[in-house]
Amino acid sequence: MAIGTLDWTSAAERPDLLAEPVARAVGGPDGGLGEIEVAEIDPELADTAAFCERYGVGLGESANCVIVAARRAGEVRYAACMVLATTRADVNGVVRRHLDARKISFAPMDDAVTLTGMEYGGITPLGLPEDWPVLVDEAVAAHPEVVIGSGVRRSKLAVPGSLLAGLKTAQVLRLAN
Repeated sequence: MAIGTLDWTSAAERPDLLAEPVARAVGGPDGGLGEIEVAEIDPELADTAAFCERYGVGLGESANCVIVAARRAGEVRYAACMVLATTRADVNGVVRRHLDARKISFAPMDDAVTLTGMEYGGITPLGLPEDWPVLVDEAVAAHPEVVIGSGVRRSKLAVPGSLLAGLKTAQVLRLAN
């Protein structure tokens, strides 16, 4: 692997660098999700811009996972949106309509952390609750390999976009505006 200046290794060999739900998803009962690599980073540099600058990763090689709360008729449903770091998800348009929500917002940090079992700034679509849709932007799905969170701030994962598009609850859409 040659993304940035990071020292990549098999995620299956370093579960200590993953949040518990991510480690379960990567290791999984069926041998895991496939070839996923992990690299340790400075947790103070986990936010996208600082991470990319420090580790020589292009913004177009990095994908962000945003958790949204969709509301309709008193019910709240959560979903994850995956977009390249060079774009923003059209949460109030495409995402709201796709989730058939009357109102949609970014999930509050405390809710996102509690419900995912992951650290804020490291939330990833791997290991999310099984009933959450994972909305993957077309550009992420088509990317040969993107850098995403690992569930913790002290590491990052490198995964093929096709792996994200192939997750059980994934839906590939044009999310970026």
